[in-house]
Amino acid sequence: MFDANENPLERLAAAHPDLEIWWDSSPLVYTKWVRAMLEAAPPARRPVLEEQLQRFFDPDDPAGSLVRGCTTNPSLSLAAIKSDPTFWNEWLDDLIHSYPGLDDRELAWLTYKEVVKRGAEIMLPIWEASHGRYGWISGQLDPRLFTETDVMVAEAEELSALQPNVMIKVPGSMEGMEVLEALAARGISTNTTVCFTLPQILASARATAKGVNLVQKGSYYLPESVDQHRWRAVITMMVGRLTENEALDIQARRQGIELSWQDKHWLGIAIFQRAYRLLKAEGYPSKMLACSMRQGPLVAGKSRFWDLEKLAGEVVFTCPPYVLEPMFAVGDDLVFEDIEAVQVPEHVLAKLLQIPYALQAYEPNGMWLEQFNVHPATLDTVASFSKAMTGLEDYVSKRAVAVRGGERMVA
Repeated sequence: MFDANENPLERLAAAHPDLEIWWDSSPLVYTKWVRAMLEAAPPARRPVLEEQLQRFFDPDDPAGSLVRGCTTNPSLSLAAIKSDPTFWNEWLDDLIHSYPGLDDRELAWLTYKEVVKRGAEIMLPIWEASHGRYGWISGQLDPRLFTETDVMVAEAEELSALQPNVMIKVPGSMEGMEVLEALAARGISTNTTVCFTLPQILASARATAKGVNLVQKGSYYLPESVDQHRWRAVITMMVGRLTENEALDIQARRQGIELSWQDKHWLGIAIFQRAYRLLKAEGYPSKMLACSMRQGPLVAGKSRFWDLEKLAGEVVFTCPPYVLEPMFAVGDDLVFEDIEAVQVPEHVLAKLLQIPYALQAYEPNGMWLEQFNVHPATLDTVASFSKAMTGLEDYVSKRAVAVRGGERMVA
């Protein structure tokens, strides 16, 4: 029996000395989320839950908290703005008055950077206390420009200059591989995103390693001041966005194969585990990060969380509210296993590898670089993130119209 006061995430963190748990949302919304969690909990449960949540992340003592980092994206940044409209509307009004010559897109980019900067300031005590090892916050490049190499590098330099603990989210596109190399060579920490398959993961690991080697070999075109002492790279595998894509079911049915929830999640586990082993075996500097985890399945009447339970190791888990809430609810029923010891059922893997979508994702050479940009999960995720970035521009545009008395700026 576990300690009733013990945070289930504390047990997860204890599964491996180098396992990291990150908050997957803007730090600006954490306090509001905690209040909502406590209000929804039974009164008798609230004191224990409040203590657990404070140990998970204490805004008054970030360095003493369990959280080791943070990931954000355009959707989460837009949500942070909408969660506090009074503050952000006043901030936007001042920005619009101060820069009357900027169009809506430029104003939106400045607003987006401000959300990232303020989140980084909250995480900065963790970064400082750990001498740059932990406390990173990911700021994502504009997802609509995921094929524009030079623009992505320029945006990355802008974001990384906001705070020393800003890590750049680079898309796992063909062009994103060039950006990862360029940023590593500049000493800018990166987090590969929009990434679902082993080919993308390995290409990302090679690109960052190549950038690191350019510095170590004293490449003639790099500035002499590049410092990689605090440089880090993580590679995100968006587990649920891979396994839930309709392309998997469509192709399975064409092969006469019916996939269960368990089959699909074994696919995600198998790919993540294989990537983890290959990165360690090859000595790549990048660390695997799991996101987009999904609760389930039911086993013997108990709710499980395989996407977390079966991947515990020298990895990063980034956890949004929709992951944390069931974890705190399920608590003692979760059993965390060493990722190296987990055995993917052979008959399940054999069935999955009859499906082109699964085969492409699982095999190291399952896709060419040119195929990264048209993978079904890539297209869906880029569309989702792009919609959020456009949504931020629309929000800013409406505010600009109000401030300017109806005179809309055209980009």
